Amino acid sequence: MSRPSSFSLRGRKALVAIRDERDSTIVRRQFERLGIEGVAWTPADPVGFAPDLSLIDDEFLPLLQPAQRAVLARSPVIALLGTETPSRLKLVFELDPASFLIKPLRSAGIYAALVMAFERSERTGELKQQILKLEQRLRSRRVVLAAVLQVMHSHALAEPAAFALIRRTAMEQRKSIEELSAEITARGMLPRATG
Repeated sequence: MSRPSSFSLRGRKALVAIRDERDSTIVRRQFERLGIEGVAWTPADPVGFAPDLSLIDDEFLPLLQPAQRAVLARSPVIALLGTETPSRLKLVFELDPASFLIKPLRSAGIYAALVMAFERSERTGELKQQILKLEQRLRSRRVVLAAVLQVMHSHALAEPAAFALIRRTAMEQRKSIEELSAEITARGMLPRATG
């Protein structure tokens, strides 16, 4: 299934925590134009849905409840900044915002902030997946090394030849090198080819 485009916002649902009524009206009007359903929220209220996006006014910070932070961690966050003091920015950084808007809000810039938030969130998710895969492969390198050493000793081969044998056998058996190496270390020898 393909992911929705970051530029297409119609049908999305946003959690909106804005204190100032003027700013809230501007966001509500822009959301109506873009086809986004905005749900007003204050940090004291429970969240009864999974938002696609959260707009959080810096006046509501810090969010002290773990449940509040957990809700916001599941979707991109756009921070609304009223003051640019170091202490306020530190609180905003704890949200890990994907984008931000400066108060008082204007209708210009909201669409760009939304698109940037969705795109950054998607790219960050892809990078996290790549990191997980690389960490898994790094952990499995120990198993591959152990298998290469076992094949070197059992077949009296040099390291490059032992690795080439493992790679060739893995390709013939349609397995990854890591899977075959785990079998070799468990059995103490190369598994027989099937078929």
